[in-house]
Amino acid sequence: MTEPETITTPGQEAEVVACAKQEDTAAEVQAVADVHALSKEELLARLRDIVKNRSVNSHREVMAIKQALFSLRQREINEEMNAYVEAGNSPETFSANPDEAENEAKDLMAEFRVMRQQYLEAEEKRMEQNLEAKKEILARMQAISENADSVNMHFQEFQDLQQKFRDIKDVTPSAETDIWKKFQLTVEQYYDTLKMNKELRDLDFRKNLEAKRRIIAEANALAEEPDVVEAGRRLQLLHTEWREIGPVSKELREEIWEEFRQASAKVNRRHQDYFEKRKAEEKANEEAKEAIICELKAIDRTALKTFAAWDEAREKVKALQEKWKTIGFASRKVNNGLYARFRSECDAFFNARTEHFQSTREAFQANLEKKTRLCERAEAILAEGDSKKNLEEMQKLQAEWRTIGNVGRKYSDAIWERFSSTCNKFFALRKEQNAVRHTEEMANLKAKRAIIEEINGIPADADRSERLRSIRELQARYEAIGFVPFKHKDQLQADYRKACDAVYGAINSARDRERRSRFEGQLDSMRDDARRLGSEQERIKRQIDAKRQELKTYANNLGFFNIKTSAGNTMVKEMERKMARIEDEIKQLSEKLALVEAAKAAK
Repeated sequence: MTEPETITTPGQEAEVVACAKQEDTAAEVQAVADVHALSKEELLARLRDIVKNRSVNSHREVMAIKQALFSLRQREINEEMNAYVEAGNSPETFSANPDEAENEAKDLMAEFRVMRQQYLEAEEKRMEQNLEAKKEILARMQAISENADSVNMHFQEFQDLQQKFRDIKDVTPSAETDIWKKFQLTVEQYYDTLKMNKELRDLDFRKNLEAKRRIIAEANALAEEPDVVEAGRRLQLLHTEWREIGPVSKELREEIWEEFRQASAKVNRRHQDYFEKRKAEEKANEEAKEAIICELKAIDRTALKTFAAWDEAREKVKALQEKWKTIGFASRKVNNGLYARFRSECDAFFNARTEHFQSTREAFQANLEKKTRLCERAEAILAEGDSKKNLEEMQKLQAEWRTIGNVGRKYSDAIWERFSSTCNKFFALRKEQNAVRHTEEMANLKAKRAIIEEINGIPADADRSERLRSIRELQARYEAIGFVPFKHKDQLQADYRKACDAVYGAINSARDRERRSRFEGQLDSMRDDARRLGSEQERIKRQIDAKRQELKTYANNLGFFNIKTSAGNTMVKEMERKMARIEDEIKQLSEKLALVEAAKAAK
């Protein structure tokens, strides 16, 4: 009796069915791929059919439908919100319209989950029961194969046990390989010890050979199957059937297995090529989607300041969204994550756009209110008429106007017309008043120049008191005259000061000579009194120190004045004249001190 056939080794079996264990079927892959092309109504209809028909194995398709419905709903909500905000509403008050389709989808999803969970639990229980049944059968088969004395007597029982073992299908996946290995070993052990009629055994071998050649023919036909995924799934079923068929004659075992292995290898190569190609396509799709996400990220929303800039960016985003739709699936591991990132970037852009439009409208309204207040202030100034204060105020209003931003096209022309016309009326009125004022100022200029001529004409040999009376009278008349044209003011003032200084200088020179003469007379009376000379010396020194301190104070205060204004410039010049007078007084005191010190030295 020849040795029974040895079933494929674990290594051989792994080689043959490696690709056949793919979870995808052609129909399921296609169904998932078609989901994103369906409308909301079509997606709901498909979901209803799955639940109605209790298609518990359509889990992937159901998950794809859920994602597609979620994406469509999010898009609807974003469009509703954008329309709501563009209508002038605040995004904080937005509330999406209720969607009956969304509620129905949630109910259907919940029903499917319960249905699938029940199915999975039942399947798990059934497979555990099958495993226990196979273990019981295998235990009896092992008992028969181990009893060499009675092995022939139990041939039919052993055959029946094999068939019962094969008839019991799915078991717990984790135990499937181990239980089949034990079955194969038990069968081999039985046939190795079997003492049976050779014709009976040969008949069994021939039956098994015919079954295995049929399987080989089917495996070869699968090499031409257009649906590669389906071919892989059916090859897996053929391998399961092969394991369930008994042995063939020992001399044919290797030959028949090699034929089946080669037929399987052809299918597996196509299967592998298909998934490698699909993997490459998914990688290319992943890179294309990553590129789109990078383009979305590269949009600098902080640089978008105008409506036109935002509209241009929006068109770019919409173009990227359309491009995304043309790209197929990436790998299952990353596809959902890519879509979530893509959706997040799109939502971030449109939310930022909405916020910008809202804040811009608020800014426009605030600017309109500011410009309206400026118009009201300008109109009030116009009603008051021209004055230096009102001119400065109007100029401030114009400068402030330039700092205020846009108010939007709707109000821009009207508010500008209101403000500019008010300003134009004010400056036109001022121009008229300035013409009258210019005539008056020219007359004042002529009068002041005449007085300067009179000052210059005061006789130098006149009595001091007479000269003082004359110049004070002329100064009073000069100061009583009003403003002169601005361009003549400084030169006129300089001529006036020069004339006055000349007269006062001559008067003061005469006075100083008189004072020096009187001091020299006083000094003559002190020449013999050293104590009086010393006292006079100290008194003069104190006066000099006091004058120098006063001069220092003026010099410090001078740095605080703003000479850019006319008032500031006038005060500076006045202080400079006082400082010059003090310096002259210090000079006179120094001369007196020198005379005293000379008198002390002579004594």
